Amino acid sequence: MTENSDDIKVSITMGDTTVEFTGSPESVMPSLNGFLMKQIPTFNLAKRITVNYSAKELIEKFEDYVKITPEGPRVWKEDKKMSDREVISLQLLAARIASEFGNGQSPELSLGQIQSATGINPKSISSRLSEILKLGYVEKINAEHGVWYRLTTQGIHWLGKALMKKGRG
Repeated sequence: MTENSDDIKVSITMGDTTVEFTGSPESVMPSLNGFLMKQIPTFNLAKRITVNYSAKELIEKFEDYVKITPEGPRVWKEDKKMSDREVISLQLLAARIASEFGNGQSPELSLGQIQSATGINPKSISSRLSEILKLGYVEKINAEHGVWYRLTTQGIHWLGKALMKKGRG
């Protein structure tokens, strides 16, 4: 098809898909409408089962529990009573938030880093990590330079619900 001066060109990007429609307004509009009518319901359905927390959502949800300090990301306990599981998960969450701000912080932490930041006994950390690993709330990463832990999306969901149930979320 050759373009003429009356042609329009419409480009739409949805997720990883980009489509272009070129031609007269009379030919582009039906094609564009057909595409949108097919794709939007599918896109909206997919959004209903997709879980991916943005940094903004994490901050809004957990701003009373984690802070980014000059010493690094930290759990902000103040007078809150929290289980070791929650504190460990919050520390991993704080690392993830700090990482998303691009300050060089890794979203993964070693057992030693968790212990240093939380003050929890290393044996307790190992036991709690083992429990939440089995539940799928934390991912264990074996690398050349050690073993690292990262909070999963399911772990973030669990943590938010756990804190809400206790009247703290």
